[in-house]
Amino acid sequence: MFDFILDFTTQLDGMLWGIYTMIPLLVGTGIYLTIKTRGIQFTHLVRSIKLIFSKEAREGEGKGDISPFAALMTALAATVGNGNIAGVATAIAIGGPGAPVWMWIAGLFGMATKYAEGFLGVHFREVAPNGTMAGGPMYYVKNGLKNKKLGRILGATFAVCGVIACLIGTGNMAQSNSMTASLANTINQWINPGTSAAVQAPAYYYYIIGVIIAIMVGMVIIGGIKKIGAVSEKLVPGMIVFYIIFALIVIVTNASHIPDAFALIFKSAFGLQPLAGAVLGQVVSSGVSRGLLSNEAGLGSAAIAQGASSSEEPTNNGLIAMTGVFIDTILVNTMTTLTIVLTGAYIQTQAWQGLDAENNITSILVTQQAFDSVFPFGIGGALIAFASFLFGYTTLIGWSYYGEKCIEYLGGDKVIMPFRYTFIIFLFVGAILTPIAGTSLNYLNIVWNLGNIGNALMAFPNLIGLIFLAGMVAKVTKERLG
Repeated sequence: MFDFILDFTTQLDGMLWGIYTMIPLLVGTGIYLTIKTRGIQFTHLVRSIKLIFSKEAREGEGKGDISPFAALMTALAATVGNGNIAGVATAIAIGGPGAPVWMWIAGLFGMATKYAEGFLGVHFREVAPNGTMAGGPMYYVKNGLKNKKLGRILGATFAVCGVIACLIGTGNMAQSNSMTASLANTINQWINPGTSAAVQAPAYYYYIIGVIIAIMVGMVIIGGIKKIGAVSEKLVPGMIVFYIIFALIVIVTNASHIPDAFALIFKSAFGLQPLAGAVLGQVVSSGVSRGLLSNEAGLGSAAIAQGASSSEEPTNNGLIAMTGVFIDTILVNTMTTLTIVLTGAYIQTQAWQGLDAENNITSILVTQQAFDSVFPFGIGGALIAFASFLFGYTTLIGWSYYGEKCIEYLGGDKVIMPFRYTFIIFLFVGAILTPIAGTSLNYLNIVWNLGNIGNALMAFPNLIGLIFLAGMVAKVTKERLG
């Protein structure tokens, strides 16, 4: 059964994320918005970074549920997750060392997309019946498009797809699966020294860890956006610094190989490096799709977080939102990429060895192997397990809010609390998916396939809305930012 699910989700993922479907729409929208905003991500990058540390961002100057800084941290909580650790590794495992180049390219154009999302999330937000702010793609397509019927259809489509993606994709099962697999593997190696990273831990490890994660997430998300924002504001900056410091240790330890590593990365990206299990199309599609899974530019999710911001100026919210892509993709993803390539961990993947190789590893185990090569006695794997737990935990609480606002748009206040409990149940299912699926680590790709599929279904209506509203975004941006 799981072979069938893996095959079906792989084919659907490939269809949605093929070079003729989502990839040109996603990158094309980013290029279009870059042109319309006159390269906002290049001309105003320094200003956007300064804005993060301003008093206005910390305290806010208008109506809202959380400060602009807390809104960014909530968005980063959702984006800086296991996509940065396991997602980058999965992209390399499927597409080879060159896949991250396409993450970077898509990310640079995605900054303009994220700017527009943050801008529109505030500009067209509403006050919900319960007094909280409600923003996001469903509101800016409904309130912003001249064709109101089309706007309502796109808004409802995004909301439905957002709920689905939130429960079974990016923000839930994919995260809890990676968190649990990493912790279970680390604990198993501690208890049984010398155990290979490819050996699956006992099933009950997954069940216990899954219960613990479900309780920890439930304690936060039941309190709503104010609780989520408060936790994110304190936890997210520290966890990013923690990961970067230890990744830099791995990189500096292998510093003499950095020129060769970049040569390999770019050769692989453009098909100049032969691979056993990947072709150029896979390199591009795995890089762009995992890039979106990581930074969510084009997905519209950041607009939901920015919609809760206590700021009345949409251009400032757009600038703050766009820094999320820079931090996530250009900074954190690059750290993961270099650790995997510099240490040679990519060699034990299907892209390099071929799909049928017996010792292939994928997902977070690739990153763990990279860190283990520098930190002895299983410390490297423990560091990744801890980082995975922190990244996954914040992503879970951030995405629970996204799903909550989507289902609130569809069903009103009364469906919010049932959704929160349903989210926790699906979280637990994702945590125990690995022992249910069996011993093949290739089955972990089911989770990431589902994440990619859910992202595509959300991105379509959002990108259509962004294209229609690009002129208005460009006009206001020129008036207020020059």
